[in-house]
This record gives sequence, structure tokens and C-alpha cells, in this order.
Amino acid sequence: MSKNKETLEALSKEYRDTIPADLRKTNTFDWYLQQLYNEPKIARNAHQRVADMFDYYGKTYDEEAGVVEYELASEDPLNDGENTFYGRVIHEAIHEFVNKVKSGARGLGPEKRIKLLLGPVGSGKSDFDRQVRRYFEDYTSRDEGRMYTFRWTNLCDVIHDQDPADDVVRSPMNQDPLVLLPQAQRDKVIEDINAALEAPYTIRNEQSLDPASEFYMDRLLAEYDDDLQSVLENHVEIVRFVADENQRRGIETFEPKDKKNQDETELTGDVNYSKIAIYGESDPRAFDYSGAFCNANRGIFSGEELLKLQREFLYDFLHASQEQTIKPKNNPRIDIDQVIVGRTNMPEYRDKKGDEKMEAFNDRTKRIDFPYVLQYEAEAQIYQKMLRNADLPDIQVEPHTLEMAGLFGVLTRIEEPDNESIDLVQKAKAYNGEIDEADDVDVKKLREEAEKMADIGEGMDGVSPRFIGDEIAEAIMDSMHRSRDFLSPLTTFNHLEGNLENHGSIDEESFSKYYRFLELVREEYKERAIEDVRHALAYDMDEIQRQGEKYMDHVMAYIDDATVEDELTGREQEPDEQFLRSVEEKLNLPEDRKDDFRQEVSNWVSRRAREGDTFNPQDNDRLRRALERKLWEDKKHNINFSALVSSSEMDDEERNQWIDALIEQGYSEEGAKEVLEFAGAEVAKSEMEE
Repeated sequence: MSKNKETLEALSKEYRDTIPADLRKTNTFDWYLQQLYNEPKIARNAHQRVADMFDYYGKTYDEEAGVVEYELASEDPLNDGENTFYGRVIHEAIHEFVNKVKSGARGLGPEKRIKLLLGPVGSGKSDFDRQVRRYFEDYTSRDEGRMYTFRWTNLCDVIHDQDPADDVVRSPMNQDPLVLLPQAQRDKVIEDINAALEAPYTIRNEQSLDPASEFYMDRLLAEYDDDLQSVLENHVEIVRFVADENQRRGIETFEPKDKKNQDETELTGDVNYSKIAIYGESDPRAFDYSGAFCNANRGIFSGEELLKLQREFLYDFLHASQEQTIKPKNNPRIDIDQVIVGRTNMPEYRDKKGDEKMEAFNDRTKRIDFPYVLQYEAEAQIYQKMLRNADLPDIQVEPHTLEMAGLFGVLTRIEEPDNESIDLVQKAKAYNGEIDEADDVDVKKLREEAEKMADIGEGMDGVSPRFIGDEIAEAIMDSMHRSRDFLSPLTTFNHLEGNLENHGSIDEESFSKYYRFLELVREEYKERAIEDVRHALAYDMDEIQRQGEKYMDHVMAYIDDATVEDELTGREQEPDEQFLRSVEEKLNLPEDRKDDFRQEVSNWVSRRAREGDTFNPQDNDRLRRALERKLWEDKKHNINFSALVSSSEMDDEERNQWIDALIEQGYSEEGAKEVLEFAGAEVAKSEMEE
């Protein structure tokens, strides 16, 4: 039990430090005007503020991929990485989304479009949308993201039919105080502040006051004989505006309901029936600004499963996006300023895409594809995040478990290559960045070919990470029930295979194909398990160093057309071509590629020598693998692989040494025994076949 105990005083202070200092402070309009000249960005519109938010939390540019990775997604600094996003295609989608927001910030057109996140279930679009909303809340609470609105005060002093309960009325749409200035005077201020603005955009504001505020302004100006200064000094207070989704302030989420229970007033607001008796039905003060578009003003509107809405209901989005206005029933139009984000899954998109009656709506959307992850190691990181965020039992996840589960997921999502020189698993490895320089594989071309073959885009179909994550969770609990304190790929494969047909979103036509993919993954794991056991049984650092030095001596002599000294006789001899090829063949390197590889490792050694580094084959992954495999070939005939399957047939000390070597590679003791027996059985089988 921890000796440190929190006190109420400490907790209270910690909370208070998170609250903006001016949150409950009121200021004058003149104060706000001076703030504008000092810091013009406080008058940004929604697109400009959201665009700056992405940059504020940090970003890095991947020059090779041409993609900006935004740290609110790649690092999640607010939550210590709890909600990070993985995979190149996901960061490409986020990059595209931010580009559209930034284009909107410059007034290039996307500010009048719905940003439609399209993807299969479980692709991360909802998580990303939620992440943006959470960060927008945080950003508006900071000085860099601050914004202000206003409230009317002392109304009953002038407007005699004003309900005493409405003596102080906050701007119903949380509008920027700039809208209190008539357009001509407002434009002068905007021109001044833009001259001092350091940003890739300009401040713009041509909004009208909301109907209720316009009513108050007209009545007050009439009372003060059009003395705007007196109106603003006597009846307006400026207050800090911080977005808060729970309070439906600056952020709003909207989801479809049964069409019989869905009403457009949920978007645009409705009559406030409690005020009709006081003000009358046609009075703008008797309107309830509680619609989703009203609540989201100056921030983010998020439409969940947007295309599940009835066609007629979607028409309300036309004016909201293109004209940036809403038109409630029996009420004047209302200007809005918000980033409208919609999300939809593939079936709904396919239905609406071919509907001619949806042409106007489709024209007002900017589609951003959110496919499944196509790099299996990035997919494994998704599962790792799931385990990291859970109360994981005292169980060890063995090497290759999550990567092989991820490989299965990726195989179900990528298109079969239209190229006989590469199979599906090799394509997945290419996407994962595992293609060597000497391999004749053009990843860019593979992607382009896949985009042509896919219905909408590669990665928009297949098995979701949710399904695989659920099966990993089941496999963990199954291992615990069987008193196994480790989770291995073999157990995970069994759960994936056993529950494929129980997953509701996988169609029957895909079952046989997915079972085939599982077999491909099993085969890939078999190779990796054998590689690990090979490493444990035959690994000898001194011998690999010696063989590596010998290989490089002969390579250098080959390139320089020179001789090399024989180790035994000391005589000069030609480079040993047989020895060189015995190493290179372990990488499946064909004869016509040997010169490229030899030049590659020669350049690597020369570069290291110039940098003052000594030769170590461990530092070159391809050379290390080749030497390890050669050493394995040299030693394997002295190993009784059949004995690996049964501990009773082997010397305990020798077996324990091998288990220890596997533990050094990341295995648990029991997991090491399992992989030793599994790989031993597979090698023994292949030895018998040979």
C-alpha cells in the first residue's frame, strides 16, 4: 500500500491550476478590442482554430512518404500515448483531413464542405474523430487557443417586457464579439488586425447577429439613440468561451435515430414553449437555440453514421455546409461557423453513392478514406495498445504472437498482387518495409495496382482489428484457465480459426479464403519459430565474427580482382567463390544478384571504417542472417531434432542451455519449451522428407 496519500487541498490546487485564469472573469468590449490588436488570433474562425490546434501539439514530416504526422495522433501527449494511432495509411488519412481543414482556414472552399470520414468498421475513424474533439476542448482552455463570446446584461432596465429571468442573456450561438460591430466598422478593425496577423490565413467575419441578439441590439440602439458605444458599455460583457462536449458547448455529436423520431429541430433548434406565453410565438426571444448546429457553433460538429440519416433529413446539411447558415422553422436564418465532420461505414456509402437524388449532398462532401492498417507490425501495435490499456493478467505474450495476428489481418485486407513474381505474404512484407534493396519489388507500383483493383480503395475491406483483438483477449483468458502463463501464436491461431464463422461481419464467401490466409500465417510463423530455435541451437558469436571476417576478406578480393591469403597454408589464392555463394544462398540471392550484394556490403564496411567503427556482422541484418543460417546448416546434422519434441530423450543440461538462449530472445520458460518442441518437430519432419 502506498505511503503517499493525496489531500483535498492538493487535489483542489491541482484542479484549479487546470482552469483558465480568466474563465469566470468579465471584460468590456473595449478590452476585447484592444486584445484583438494585441493578438488577432483570438478572432479566428473554427477552421483556423482547428488547423492551428493540430500544429500546436507538434508534428513531424516524413519526407520519404510525403506525410505529416501530427503528434496528437502519433504520440497522444495529453494521455501519455494511451490513444495513439499506428500505420502509414492512417497517418495519410489524418494528413489529408488536416489539409482539408487548413484549406478551409484559407477560404479555399473546404470550409463549405462536410469532411466525410469513410472506412470499414473498426478502422479508427471514430477514435480519431473523438481524439480531435478531446484535443479541441484542451486547446480552447489554453492561452494559445482561447476565444471569447459575449452576454447581454441589464436588459430589463431598457426592455420593459423582458422576463426578469432573462435580465442577463448569453449569446445563444456563442458568437465572437466582433459581430456586435456593424459590418462597415467591423471591416475596418479586421483590416487593421490582419495587417499585424502572422498566419497563413486572414481573419474574416461577415456573420450577422443571431435573431435574439439582433433583437436586443435593435431595441437598445433605439433606446440610446444609435449610440453604439453606450449600448456596448452598458449592456455587453465579454466572457471566455471554452469548448466542452459534455455541456454541448462548441462541440456537438449527432447520431441517427429511428426516422419516425428524428426531427430537423434536433439540428436547428425549436420554439421555446415556456417563453411563448411571455414573448409571443413570433418573438425571436422565444426560440430555443438547442439544436446540434447551434451547440457546435465556433467549434466542431460530429455526425455519427451520417449516411444512415434519411435523405430528406440530410438536406439540412446542404445550407449548413455550403451557405454556412441554418434555417429553423418559423425563425430567421442563423449564421454558423463550425467544422462539420461526418463518419460513415462502407455499406451506407455504397447505397448513397449511386443515388442520383443525393447528388447535391455528395457534391458538398470531401471524402477522407480511413482504411484498415496495411503494415502488420503497426497492426500489432494496435493490439499492444489494447493490452497496455487493460488490466492484463500476469501473462507473457510470446515473440511473434501479435505480429502474426496482425499479418493475418493484413492478408484479409490487401489485394492479391497481379504479379507472379510476388505472392500475398511477400506483398504484406513489402508493405511492412521488409523488402531488401536488391529485391525487385516496387511498393509504390503495388499500391497503385491495388487501388485500381479495389472497389473503393485497398484496405477498405477485410477483418477488423476489433475481431482480432477480441480473439487475443479470449486466447489470454483461455491460457489463464489452463494455467498457462504465456500466450503463444499457436493458441492465438486456434482462436482465430475457431471463431471466424461466428463473426457476424464476415460473409460466408470469405471463410475459405480466410482459412487459407491463416495457413499462410502458420507457415510464416513456422519459419520464424525455426529461425529462433536455429539461433538458440547454433548461435556462436565468435564463429559468426570469424566467418563474417572471412566473407568480407574474400568479397574485397573479388571486387578488387585480387588474391586472399589461405587460412591454413598462408599461400595467396583466388577468392573462394564456393564459400561466398554458400553464404549468399542463405538469403536466396540468385547468381545474377551476387555482385550487387557484394558491392552493397563492401560499401557498408567502407562507410563504417571512415566513421571509425570496427567491422561487426551483427550490425548488418542481411549479412548476420546469412551467416547465422550458414552456421546452422553446418551444425544441424549433429542435432537430434526428434529429441527436441520430448524432454526425456535429451540431456537436461543441454536442453536448459537452449531454453536459456530462447529466453534471451524474449520467450518465457514455458513458451521456450513449446517453441523448441514445435520447431523441432517441424525440422525433424522436413529432415525425414529430405
